[in-house]
Amino acid sequence: MKVKTILVSQPEPKMENSPYSRLIDKERVKVDFRPFIHVEGVDAKEVRQQKIDLKNYTAIILTSRNAVDHYFRIAEEMRFKVPDSMKYFCQSEAVAYYLQKYVVYRKRKIYVGKMNFADLATLFKKYKDEKFLLPSSDVLKSIVPETLNKIGIDWTRGIFYKTVISDLSDLRNVYYDILVFFSPSGIESLLKNFPNFEQNDTRIAVFGNSTVKAATDAGLRIDIQAPTPETPSMTMALQKYINTANKK
Repeated sequence: MKVKTILVSQPEPKMENSPYSRLIDKERVKVDFRPFIHVEGVDAKEVRQQKIDLKNYTAIILTSRNAVDHYFRIAEEMRFKVPDSMKYFCQSEAVAYYLQKYVVYRKRKIYVGKMNFADLATLFKKYKDEKFLLPSSDVLKSIVPETLNKIGIDWTRGIFYKTVISDLSDLRNVYYDILVFFSPSGIESLLKNFPNFEQNDTRIAVFGNSTVKAATDAGLRIDIQAPTPETPSMTMALQKYINTANKK
């Protein structure tokens, strides 16, 4: 069956010439964006109940832009002035670059991993004497605590924000040829919003092993998967599938 419409379960990219824009232009398909999940910050009182005092930490581990935003939000709510000596360990360059929203980048001690959290391991080993704070959501990939515990550093997790399922009731009678998911939470949102969901001819595209498992466990048929050696990005996987489907 040909592909004409795609729903991506994430916010629309802010960049003008995104890979999705190129996909739309090249394949002449309609792509809509709708976050199936969103984050909500917890307040300073709830953070204090976790027995977290920001002044006790000398280094911050940042795994996402959300972590950056909510760390500085809590710091402001607690009236804590983040010292210039604070060290920032960022999972990726994108997260490190985002720090510029809050700090003067050149004047701070910022350490950057390549992409995966495990890539930070060598950096953590060099700074074993620091006291690390990990601002996170209530959902945390297992590789994070596993990596930190294996290294044996002094670290504390703080839940600064929570992952919440979005209300998708307005999509109840809307049909898309392909639904695109990037996390198990997205799959959970689909099933919570539409408990009687029947896949039928809808193609499911998933990114990452954990999302594959969640979709499979939910009894969904996976038609498109990324990353693979041939299609390392979701847009490449979509384009490959569309090229085949729309030629029939």
